[in-house]
Amino acid sequence: MRLLRLGAAGAETPAVRTADGRTFALSSLTGDIDGAFLASGGVERVRAALDAGTLPLMETDGLRVGAPVARPGKVVCVGLNYRDHAEETGAAVPERPVVFMKDPGTVVGPYDEVMIPRGSVKTDWEVELAVVIGREARYLAGPEEAADCVAGYAISNDVSEREFQLEYSPQWDLGKSCETFNPLGPWLVTPDEVGDVQALGMRLAVNGEVRQDGTTKNMIFDVPYLVWYLSQYMVLRPGDVINTGTPAGVALGLSGSPYLRAGDVVEPSIDGLGSQRQTFNQA
Repeated sequence: MRLLRLGAAGAETPAVRTADGRTFALSSLTGDIDGAFLASGGVERVRAALDAGTLPLMETDGLRVGAPVARPGKVVCVGLNYRDHAEETGAAVPERPVVFMKDPGTVVGPYDEVMIPRGSVKTDWEVELAVVIGREARYLAGPEEAADCVAGYAISNDVSEREFQLEYSPQWDLGKSCETFNPLGPWLVTPDEVGDVQALGMRLAVNGEVRQDGTTKNMIFDVPYLVWYLSQYMVLRPGDVINTGTPAGVALGLSGSPYLRAGDVVEPSIDGLGSQRQTFNQA
């Protein structure tokens, strides 16, 4: 299934899109797609309602697509998780996951405008596989327990301001938590539909030119390992999002450092998870 949220920001209607392209409203089952919905067996209730044919069809023309998860409790990010990305940035390949947090308020819809911060000269893109937690993960015994804690997957654009991130502070927060810096969606795709999450092609184009072209099979630390590892240091709760890293091709590592400017259009995509499209404008 593909869960999504449609409508104006702050007033989205929860919905589900089936394999045949039809969209059904979920308002009779839940007020929103959030941590409480995921924790209470919401995905299973949606599946049962679809099988029973009790959900109303929804007209989607002209409706904004919001982030597929409302109000994530936290956004946990993993840096340098692709060997080619570490190499292009001149960083050592990490022996343990590089973990940092991103302000959950940065999460916006997949087609929403992204704001280049005032004073920015190095705003960058990063297509990433996002993992959405569906069940509490706390001190998991091993990576094999991670699958039961995952509600689904989505595309994330981990937008970054490299000067803020790398030159203004020894920590990365300043360059990661600017407003609108985490487009998410368009859908939350359940694991049964995704298949092998470590074999997904990932691409990102800027103004029609492909900049990133990678695959999740090149992750240094795979999804089950990351969920297990993070659960040893923090409690992952339903609705939390994990950004799992980006492949090579970011502006930071490209010749000429072609950072984003107002008017640029960025289009991330991942096999089976759809695509996004953002226009960048000045804050």
